[in-house]
Amino acid sequence: MNEKSFNYDFSVIMPIYNVELYLTDAIESIINQTIGFENIQLILVNDDSPDKSEIICKEYAQKYPNNIVYVKKQNGGVSSARNYGLSYAEGRYIQFLD
Repeated sequence: MNEKSFNYDFSVIMPIYNVELYLTDAIESIINQTIGFENIQLILVNDDSPDKSEIICKEYAQKYPNNIVYVKKQNGGVSSARNYGLSYAEGRYIQFLD
């Protein structure tokens, strides 16, 4: 039986809406995990946030292009953002952080 290969151990999907004050701390908490950030894919899903979250997300996605995926979608709520992020997941295990 062939086992599917994964690019990361974990994919962390982070729905984002109006959280610019907390976003940097949340992203840094993922980057600094003891498992090593090279084993983690972080998917930042901007649910059409009206604040400056997009600027923060783009800066991190540029700084860590191998691990961070940034996507933006029309506002649809946290469940919609989570489901949207799933299509980008490349990890063996999925985690949501919101």
